[in-house]
Amino acid sequence: MTITHQSLWQTDTSQSIEDKPLGHHEHCDLVIIGAGYSGLSAALHAAQQGMSVRVLEAQNIGHGGSGRNVGLVNAGLWTPPDEVEKILGQTAGIKLNHALAAAPQLVFSLIENHQINCNPLRNGTLHCATNKAGLSQLKARLAQQTARMAPVSLLDAHQTQQRVGSNQFLGALFDLRAGTLQPLNYALGLATAAVEAGVVIYTHSRALSYQHDGHHWLIKTANGSITAHKLIHATNAYESTSFCTRFTRVNYVQFATAPLTPTQRATVLPNGEGCWDTNTVMSSFRMDQHGRLIIGGVGSLGGKNTDAHLPWAHRKIAKLFPQISDYRFEYMWDGQIAMTANKLPKITSMGVNGIRLYGYSGRGIGPGTLFGKAAAHWAITGDEGLLPVAITAPKPEKHTGLKAVYFDMGATLNHWLSCRL
Repeated sequence: MTITHQSLWQTDTSQSIEDKPLGHHEHCDLVIIGAGYSGLSAALHAAQQGMSVRVLEAQNIGHGGSGRNVGLVNAGLWTPPDEVEKILGQTAGIKLNHALAAAPQLVFSLIENHQINCNPLRNGTLHCATNKAGLSQLKARLAQQTARMAPVSLLDAHQTQQRVGSNQFLGALFDLRAGTLQPLNYALGLATAAVEAGVVIYTHSRALSYQHDGHHWLIKTANGSITAHKLIHATNAYESTSFCTRFTRVNYVQFATAPLTPTQRATVLPNGEGCWDTNTVMSSFRMDQHGRLIIGGVGSLGGKNTDAHLPWAHRKIAKLFPQISDYRFEYMWDGQIAMTANKLPKITSMGVNGIRLYGYSGRGIGPGTLFGKAAAHWAITGDEGLLPVAITAPKPEKHTGLKAVYFDMGATLNHWLSCRL
C-alpha cells in the first residue's frame, strides 16, 4: 500500500483558518512575519494587551515546523542547563534556564484557557539511554536538574521497559513537566485565539521586502503592503533569504503507522509519553491519539534518501517493538530545524524596533511559545529585560551550508548502514 507523503498532522486536523491574502495597504502597531508558534504566540499576547497586530504568512498557518513537528512539549533545551550557563554566563544562563523550565506550563495553560483542541497529554517525556555512555549522560543531566529542583527522575532498565514497552534501553530520564500534543492543531488553536483577540492573519502573503524608513517599518507583499511601528520576524528555519546563513538547516523525517490494534497499543507506551534516545543520530518515537506509532530521525525525504530512511524506520520498529510485527506505515514527511552553532535560541536586531526570533534547534513548541510571548511584551513596553535572551547583532555562522549537507548525508549513511547490519 502506498504511503502518503504528507504530514500526518495536516490530514488529521479538523481545524481551519480562512485563507486571506493581503491585497491592499494597512497600518498597525505590530506586524509579525511567520504564522508558527513564535509568531502566533506573539500576536495573541500583543493583541490581548491592546495592540493592533497583523501577521503575514507565506503559505498556510503552521506550514513550516509547526505543522511538521514531533509534538513533544519539552522543558529546557537539548543543551544541558550547566552548559547553557557556561555559554551565556551565569546570570544570563540562569535566566534562560528558568524561563524555559516553565515553557510547558505556559503551553498547557494556553491550551486550557483557550480550549485548544490539540489532544494535549501531560504524562511526561522519556529521554532513553541506548548504551552506557548514554546512561552516564542522563545521570549528569539528572544531577543538573535535581540541583534546580526540577521534577525529573532516572528510571532503571526495568522501569523504562514498563513505560516504553521495549527492552532496548538501559534507563530513561523522566520529566513530569513535559508532554505531547497534536502540533498543527496547537498552532491553529493559537491562531484562532489570536483572531478572536483582534489579530488579522494574512496567509499566502510572503514578505518580499521589509525596511525601516525612519518612522515606520514598511513590509511589501506581492499584492499589498503594511506599515507598522514594530516588527517581529519569526520564520525560524523557513526563512527564504540569505539570513539562513545565521543557522544550519537540519532536516528531520518522520513515519507514522496505521492505528495499532488495541492489543498492540497496550504494549507500546501505554501512558503516552513522548520519547527520544541518546544516540548520536537521535531518534524519536511517540503515539498519537488514534494509536499510531510515530518514528522520527534526522534526514530528508526524496529520491534515494527515502530508500535509506524508510527501511531504517521499519528496522527501528522491529528492534524496539518486535511485538507489533503486523503493522504498516500510512504517512511519511519531513521538516526543517534551525540549529545555531551553540544550539541556543537567539533574538537578533533588525534595526529600529525590529527583532528576529530563531534557532530553537528542534525544541520549537515550548521555547517558540515562550519567546513569542516575551517578544510581545517587548513590543508593548520596549523593555528588553523581559526577553529570555539579550538582543544581539546578527552574525553569520561559518559553513552552515556544508554543515547542513553533513547532517543530511551523515544521517542517510547511518540509516542505510543500520539496515544492513
